[in-house]
Amino acid sequence: MNRLIKETVLDTGQTLQLVQGDITTEATDAVVNAANRYLKHGAGVAGAILRGGGPVIQRESDAWVNAHGPVSHSAPAWTSGGNLAARFVIHTVGPVWGEGEEAQKLGAAITGSLRVADELGLASIALPAVSTGIFGFPLDLAAQVICTAVQDYVKNKKTSLRLIKLVIVDAPALEVFAKAWDDHFSA
Repeated sequence: MNRLIKETVLDTGQTLQLVQGDITTEATDAVVNAANRYLKHGAGVAGAILRGGGPVIQRESDAWVNAHGPVSHSAPAWTSGGNLAARFVIHTVGPVWGEGEEAQKLGAAITGSLRVADELGLASIALPAVSTGIFGFPLDLAAQVICTAVQDYVKNKKTSLRLIKLVIVDAPALEVFAKAWDDHFSA
């Protein structure tokens, strides 16, 4: 069972939550998948989402790439949630550490995910620690970039999103994200 760690209600009306647990069990309108450019879902968050959501997610992902081409950092794809509690999966491509301009690309991936949620008219979204697994992005920098992107997005845009969750699976990463949370969202 997922556990609420921190919650902040912003002046703009959004509720932000830091949650420890499994993103595939979140009953938000959308969950964000940390994907590769070709939406081949194998390991990490992508593998867990595919296992939980079923093969329909891979079929819809393949159809997206066939119709639109490889996914960029700033323009995520989306599919149904399949068997997940979430209605949609937003597939964002985070950067691989060492490819250059990683912080800007990660910020664009998070902003792009929030924008797609708005385009779909969604009220809630759950985001993982994009790029911090097999893509090797350092946790402390990723936590700062992700929190900054969320903060800037809700502060600078009219958004349909009312609830934004950062869902972190393991305790060491959660500790790093909790510090970044305090830097960005504590009064």
